[in-house]
Amino acid sequence: MPGGRLTHEDRRRIAAWLADGLGYAEIGRRLGRPTSTISREVARNGVPGDYLADQAQQEAGHRARRRKPTRPEPADDGQPTEAVRGFVDRFATSLAATGLPRMTARVFACLLTADADGLTAADLVRRLQVSPASVSKSIGYLEAMELVLRRPDAGGRRERYLIDDEVWLRAWQADTGAHGEIATAAQRGVELFGADTTAGARFGTMGRFFARLSEQMSGSTLAEPVVYDALTVLAALVHAGQPLSAGPLAIALGWPRDRAIAALDAIRHRPSLADPLALRAVGPKTYTLVPRPDRLSPAQREALDEVR
Repeated sequence: MPGGRLTHEDRRRIAAWLADGLGYAEIGRRLGRPTSTISREVARNGVPGDYLADQAQQEAGHRARRRKPTRPEPADDGQPTEAVRGFVDRFATSLAATGLPRMTARVFACLLTADADGLTAADLVRRLQVSPASVSKSIGYLEAMELVLRRPDAGGRRERYLIDDEVWLRAWQADTGAHGEIATAAQRGVELFGADTTAGARFGTMGRFFARLSEQMSGSTLAEPVVYDALTVLAALVHAGQPLSAGPLAIALGWPRDRAIAALDAIRHRPSLADPLALRAVGPKTYTLVPRPDRLSPAQREALDEVR
């Protein structure tokens, strides 16, 4: 635990990190020890250009035997192996590269290696050799992202943190919803600045990208009834060549009115279904189709106007 004596495993990690070029401060941070502890350890057990982990452990054993016997510390049966610790560090580095805070990434990676019943905060502190405050802050971050669940311990006095099988679905759905919101906001940007402006064109490109991403991540396919109905409504509006409301559409298609309304709503909320066209309201609940203003650049539209 932080503040305790260095173990043989700790000393081997110090040797490996020194070989990788890490400084005393970074090694101390990873082990949860003061920089001075690392510098004294290396100075006491090093030779020019090298730190001898095995020799340091032997010397530590000699010193311990010369000390007055004290009550033995409990066995640390729950500690992960060196291979697991190395994996957690490497996996956390990969997660941190995506933008996740480094300590939060370490906590998440550690929970990924836990058994089904998860780990307590004390378990995480001991395994990662960090402060309780660091673990608490990271858990709060992960809970806000719905990546970690909190469950009472069997004894009822502590809480356990775990990652269940639904975590990836929740993360996927959260991303999908966020992408859809960005697409909608970008479309409002097109309407505000105008598709002929630089800002409007930029928002149009952004909106199309995130709309397609949201569609793909949501798992929607042409086999969905509402999507199939939406495509039928699009074909009907093109064929009619004039604005229509849900009532006339439903009568012409032989549908209940609610079905036509649902199809129109699907097109409005998922504009990529109509791409390269866009659904436009021209009256109270009356719609027509127009070319998407953000599909062509201003220069492309001018060139097409000249050839008409």
